[in-house]
Amino acid sequence: MKKVVWGVLSTAKIGWEKVIPAMQKGEYCDIRAIASRNLEKGRALADKLGIQKAYGSYEELIADPEIEAIYNPLPNDQHVPMTLMAARAGKHVLCEKPVALTAAQAAELREVADKVHIMEAFMVRFHPQWIAARERVQRGELGDLRAVQAYFSYFNRDANNIRNQVDIGGGALYDIGCYPVVIGRFLFGTEPKRVIALFDRDPEFKTDRTVSALVDFGEGRRLDFTISTQSVPYQRVQICGTKKRIEIHIPFNTPLGESTQVFTDDGSLLDGQSTNSETIAACDQYTLQGDAFSRAVRGEIALPYGVEDAIANMRVIDALFASEKTGTWVTV
Repeated sequence: MKKVVWGVLSTAKIGWEKVIPAMQKGEYCDIRAIASRNLEKGRALADKLGIQKAYGSYEELIADPEIEAIYNPLPNDQHVPMTLMAARAGKHVLCEKPVALTAAQAAELREVADKVHIMEAFMVRFHPQWIAARERVQRGELGDLRAVQAYFSYFNRDANNIRNQVDIGGGALYDIGCYPVVIGRFLFGTEPKRVIALFDRDPEFKTDRTVSALVDFGEGRRLDFTISTQSVPYQRVQICGTKKRIEIHIPFNTPLGESTQVFTDDGSLLDGQSTNSETIAACDQYTLQGDAFSRAVRGEIALPYGVEDAIANMRVIDALFASEKTGTWVTV
């Protein structure tokens, strides 16, 4: 298959640190251009990463006829506007999460969804540890899936960091809370019915720094999670059924290019000695994501996740924010 020619909007850290190098290792991605509003900065990063072209504006890159697909890692408030601009120019777009600030904003992408491919960049859904976990749930190995529990945190009080700037979509729920939401939907294979949440906001930044939530999928199934931008770095997921549970130790920031382990326990020994581990072969979830999207662009596979999936995820996030205001359960 001929590689898809990619362009990258911005010199965002997630791009140059993780996503671009991973995609460059893929079979189907040719990253040929990067754009920055500071041309000198863009050129320096292009030289560092071995990217052929650098542009001093996003519009110039989008207008480049060689570029077939765009990776959009801009701040959250720019996801929909720049994705729309690229899509209207005929470019397919892989957009960082969250795809929008509200479900209504995400729904604006329906305008172009039948013309190009647009996918929200939840790389975890391409990692074999998550695919294996879901397959085991679907086979009934865990019995009936009852609960998914997640904790995800890091510590960041840098006022200049976009995650601490409320007006452009900073805060814990947008940045990392979207991950438990998407894996709950991924594992249960359905959409939640209602949510309730407890928020703690930074008195200076006004961003949500700690959020605990209960997401009800109906029929006794629930996701509960706590996420924080001002706690000790930690992440863990428990997937609990009536017969067994699965524990994923590094569920989201999985070490790139390294093997991982998935743990299974039937609960027969409460000290954990009844736990068995399965080694998942080394991989890079960003490489897998980029290649999957490129194959969809070429028509080799169907688009794994599209605009409607992204809107559905944002509906849950909208409901969680609404629950902060009402202090009650909110229907999704």
